[in-house]
Amino acid sequence: MKYDVIIIGSGLGGLECAITLGRQGRRVLVLERQFQPGGCLQSYKRKGCCLDTGLHYVGGLDEGQPLHDAFKELGLLDLPWQRLDPNGFDEITIMGKTYRFAQGYENFVNELAKDFPEEREGLEKYVEMLQTTDELWLQQTNAYDYLCSIIHNKLLISIISGASIKMELRKKTLPLFTFAHGNGSFIESSWRLKGEGNVMINHMLEEIKALGGEVICNADVTELKEEDGKITKAICRDGREFEGDIFISDAHPSVTVNLVKESKLIKKIFRMRMTTLKNTCGMFTLQLKLKPEALPYFNHNKFVYDTDDVWANIAVEPEQPKVKGVLISCPVPTDGTGFANVIDILTPMKWEFIEPWANKTPGKRGEDYVEMKNNISNQCLDLAEQVIPGLRGMIDHSYTSTPLTYYTYNNSPYGSAYGVRKDYSNVLGTILSPKTPIPNLFLTGQSLMLHGLHGVTMTAKFTCEEVLKIES
Repeated sequence: MKYDVIIIGSGLGGLECAITLGRQGRRVLVLERQFQPGGCLQSYKRKGCCLDTGLHYVGGLDEGQPLHDAFKELGLLDLPWQRLDPNGFDEITIMGKTYRFAQGYENFVNELAKDFPEEREGLEKYVEMLQTTDELWLQQTNAYDYLCSIIHNKLLISIISGASIKMELRKKTLPLFTFAHGNGSFIESSWRLKGEGNVMINHMLEEIKALGGEVICNADVTELKEEDGKITKAICRDGREFEGDIFISDAHPSVTVNLVKESKLIKKIFRMRMTTLKNTCGMFTLQLKLKPEALPYFNHNKFVYDTDDVWANIAVEPEQPKVKGVLISCPVPTDGTGFANVIDILTPMKWEFIEPWANKTPGKRGEDYVEMKNNISNQCLDLAEQVIPGLRGMIDHSYTSTPLTYYTYNNSPYGSAYGVRKDYSNVLGTILSPKTPIPNLFLTGQSLMLHGLHGVTMTAKFTCEEVLKIES
């Protein structure tokens, strides 16, 4: 059977493209290399407890806000979203003192101006910037330099950047575009999904099926065959072949070009550009299954730092194997008790730190790997107990993952959590087009323009627009 569109990878971007193009009457097939779909949105179970991999919270779902219309078109607004605390959806603790982010731009300014009244004008300029539509200016402006130009208190710069563990903060390269999109929508409104991340995945899978599409797991694509100037089929490791007219890859761009083994259209310079792109750091995650009724649910996120400069390199690395900052997220309990069942604690981690174990089989990486994870876990708990005293005594079971997990299961180069690293001084080189030199091969996913649910959703929309252009 020949499909109108074949999508490689079932992360959020791949599934969103499948729904969008399915609604345009295209017969769509999604091929997933793992045994279950969803990428970083999927959930898994341990000892009867459901744990999420990457879905912590979402911004901008109210009417008129960035994700509202897109999620409405995808049918995702109907899911059970819970709004986080309007007066403090994020709490930033730096050197022992806590500051709150309020929802709504005016409220956000007013809350922080209580502690920094002399910086009100700078805070107002900050939220004005978050609402600008001048994307070229945002892309070509250094984020840290901009913040220093409007905010004079270095501590306040760290505070307003304190929720940015969900991106890689780099003083010399991070574009204001990335920083603004990674923070603005959450200030507009912030939400958590009631229930596991698979609720979202299953909803999308049902929609794809209803539109006549298919999703096949354990289908590890190892080659995209080019013939007569276009991709004609996807070949899997087990020998299965799937023919299509249009191909979309939700895999990392470097992974995608390596799938095209022989090509007359992908020149050496393009292949080298894709395979030498620098990638953002990975994440270490500590997931805690708590004892019953040990900790009341908290309807916000907690960010805790032991440094007053969150723009300094806080990622765990070989030279400094120290946890300097964590994100603490609490999934919404669904058992009606009002007590937390699970706590997720995340900290950035460089690939170089776990590279010594990269070539070892999962589950057989040795006692030194286990010891390393235990050490990092204890450091994470040290920071977490600053805001949740006695947390260690509440733990029933704990589970960890490192950038090796992203590398092994999501095929993410160097275990990158946020895809390709963006650089304000090299916009054309680091913000990628959905189009490739092969006219019927397209890219989607977090490495193109923006990461996160917002970024991936916008990118999927752009990818589908490009696909539909060549068919019109």
